[in-house]
Amino acid sequence: QVQLAESGGGLVQAGGSLRLSCAASGSFLEINAMGWYRQAPGKQRELVARVHSDGSAEYAESGKGRFDVSRDSAKNAVYLQMNSLKPEDSAVYYCYVDVDTLDSGIFSRGDHFWGQGTQVTVSS
Repeated sequence: QVQLAESGGGLVQAGGSLRLSCAASGSFLEINAMGWYRQAPGKQRELVARVHSDGSAEYAESGKGRFDVSRDSAKNAVYLQMNSLKPEDSAVYYCYVDVDTLDSGIFSRGDHFWGQGTQVTVSS
């Protein structure tokens, strides 16, 4: 099993910044990707940004130029720096990880695990 510990959400005024952090722990062979999704009330969960094991990153169009995702491989951690926040960025932000695992001799590629979510609220 893999556990994800998130921190950094909160309330901020429009135009402000927040930094989300997430650290993975538990039993896994390799992290293929880490990143962030978000879900606003009444909407589907959507990708915000993720970084792959080769260091490449991808962003949702809504966050390009404002958000920066980074990863610390030594700490099995991923960070999301969010700048110029807008009210429409308000949502529960979920950390996720894509890992390869070996459990009881069975190899599994690309298992996904999720954090419990952290609330981000941007006031206008």
